[in-house]
Amino acid sequence: MAPSTPTTTTTTTTTTALAAAGKVEKKFGNALRKDFLFGDGFTNLNHGSFGTYPRPVREALRKYQDASEARPDEFVFYTYAKILDESRAAMAKLLSVPMETLVFVPNATTGVNTVLRNLVFQQGDHILYTGAIYGACEKTVVHLTETTPVEGVKIEFDYPVEDDWIVDQVREKVAEVERKGGRVKVMVLDTVVSIPGVRMPFERIVSTCRELGVLSCVDGAHGVGHVDLDLPSLDPDFLVSNCHKWLFVPRGCAIFHVPLRNQHLIRTTLPTSHGFIPQPKQGVAAKIFTPIPSSGPKSSFVRNFEFMATIDNSPFLCIPAALAYRQSIGGEEAIMAYTTALAKKAGRIAAQAFGTQVLENDAGTLGACSMTNVRLPLSPPLVQSLVSRSAWASSLHADLTAEEVGVLVREWMSKVLLDDHQTFCMIKWYAGAWWVRFSAQVYLEESDFVWGAQVAHPKSFIFGIKEGQPISSLCKKRNTMIQTSKTFRITHQEENPCELSSFHSEFLAAPGRVLAQPSPGTL
Repeated sequence: MAPSTPTTTTTTTTTTALAAAGKVEKKFGNALRKDFLFGDGFTNLNHGSFGTYPRPVREALRKYQDASEARPDEFVFYTYAKILDESRAAMAKLLSVPMETLVFVPNATTGVNTVLRNLVFQQGDHILYTGAIYGACEKTVVHLTETTPVEGVKIEFDYPVEDDWIVDQVREKVAEVERKGGRVKVMVLDTVVSIPGVRMPFERIVSTCRELGVLSCVDGAHGVGHVDLDLPSLDPDFLVSNCHKWLFVPRGCAIFHVPLRNQHLIRTTLPTSHGFIPQPKQGVAAKIFTPIPSSGPKSSFVRNFEFMATIDNSPFLCIPAALAYRQSIGGEEAIMAYTTALAKKAGRIAAQAFGTQVLENDAGTLGACSMTNVRLPLSPPLVQSLVSRSAWASSLHADLTAEEVGVLVREWMSKVLLDDHQTFCMIKWYAGAWWVRFSAQVYLEESDFVWGAQVAHPKSFIFGIKEGQPISSLCKKRNTMIQTSKTFRITHQEENPCELSSFHSEFLAAPGRVLAQPSPGTL
């Protein structure tokens, strides 16, 4: 239960979807919180960024770490690969693909980099990606355009857009590049976008890429354990999916799927290590010494990823423990049904509390995942005006752009949520407004998002709402935003008890108002 959560009627048990999925050994909701490792008083509303794992998985992690310290050489040289194969086999069963197509990397960013930095680009080659790409992956594309002949081509847009439009744009961009004499060699696409947290029509995009002769590189950072990944049907050219976000595996761990037909394209790990096989070249030894003993008859692709320089890869070995725990509480279908339904409820709760809306398209496909995005009721022009008049802004001797103000306010609000309320919400300045992303998970329930919407509401920052204090019961104080230690804080400047309905703040936008065009003299 969230700290001092307001009294409300919530549903913590099985939904109709869960009942259809089979027997659930434990009730989802706050009853499961004790299985996880959160600090006292902390409410995790941002599972999507870094994930977490339950106590039985921690026991497995510690067991492998202890074993590697007890007999380091034996564990690293001889034991590790055998246990790693057990994890690969467990993931092969979960994803319904041959074990020979699966290896592990630390995270999705590493996996995308591994694909793009292994491909050999020629003049006229292009990498296609969308405006929703993860920032680190876009920077990878940009870096490659600086160091290789490849060019990047981007489908620019802001959500909400329809799935049909995105698929049509893929076709149009490929055709546009070809009309100019180039070709799109590979497309990087998401399963679920990071920020804002929305589902992409990745199945249709992969199919379109196949039809157009474009390699598909699926960034499934939010994939396994979050949405159904039917890999035999999807058949991507490359797919990497974090296990530490939604599958309850310790950080960092990601599964990297490369079908047999494409494994010859992935010649090196990042960093290049002992599994790399050099091409025949005069002056280069045909075989370079490796201290790593053979772990049996395996493909060069699999051997390549068994050892990628010395690092603690114990999280890779925790897959069976994580899957066993998930099965004990109901299994994959039940978990995903609960978190998807809860995310939708969380969005409705926050949108009603804010007087705004959930980020969704007409077809309702963006929210078919375990995250939801709700616009915060803040007026960008008035907030920018207020921030620009602050002492800190004046010290810069420069006008702040809307983007700069958006980032400053986001960082300030995020830190206040941590410091004052022991929670964190991913807040983003996006498409001219501030949005908050909530993540649903099995240890959360509706009451957590009732509370989360209260503390994330801008009124709580302005009026100093404390945990357990309903907004309506507060004695209001007039506040002014000032800058302290390069962050914005709210300080009480004068006592002015008044009703919220009559308090005119430059900081807030009235519920339902178009934020970009606030009326003069109003909130």
